[in-house]
Amino acid sequence: MIRLGVNIDHVATIREARKAPYPEPIEAALIAESAGADGITVHLRVDRRHIKERDVKLLREVVKTHLNVECSLDRGIQDFINQVKPHWVCLVPERPEEITTEGGLDLKKFFSEVKSAIERLKSNDIKVTIFVEPDVEMASLALDAGADAIEINTGKFADTGDLELLKDIEKLARKASSLGLEVHAGHGLHIRNVGYIASIHEIVELNIGHAIVSRAVMVGLFEAVREMKEVMLLSRGE
Repeated sequence: MIRLGVNIDHVATIREARKAPYPEPIEAALIAESAGADGITVHLRVDRRHIKERDVKLLREVVKTHLNVECSLDRGIQDFINQVKPHWVCLVPERPEEITTEGGLDLKKFFSEVKSAIERLKSNDIKVTIFVEPDVEMASLALDAGADAIEINTGKFADTGDLELLKDIEKLARKASSLGLEVHAGHGLHIRNVGYIASIHEIVELNIGHAIVSRAVMVGLFEAVREMKEVMLLSRGE
């Protein structure tokens, strides 16, 4: 069955807009799980613009499904992650001026750094995903680096609806799965386009945040998570 990882970064974004003690990302995680989320995802950025170390520590204590922490190759953050020991870590690129993650990690350019980070994380029994562009070559590079999974960047497809990009996502998913890697996907997915990605059977997990939190403003977080999970399962025929 396809899994839904709910990214709660933007709950913390609302909190940080006023430097208030609310809304509470921990409460959001518990509501998301009760609504059917199969995991909780957060991104601990170098600039700490939304999620803080405090959030990650508390989430590790209370999340009953699995906690997935997105982070860059920054050594300080890597050291912190290795202390907290979330279930999964997703390695992503990061630029201070970006609004959100702009693309996949360049495995050719940063292969040695990625491999070293993965070795450190896996020594602490943390499973590792690499966020990559839908390029079939990324499958073998991720495997060689020691990753347990890849997460395919669906952002360009989500923005354009280009079915040629969907074919690239399918090719990479099939290749990675054939090599024994788990295949996850995410970025820019919402209720109207998620079915295209969920119908790719090699993909076992989708991580979705902005669309769910945005919908939650209108209908509440429980219902927003429930709606997304229902569409995913229907698209999958599950």
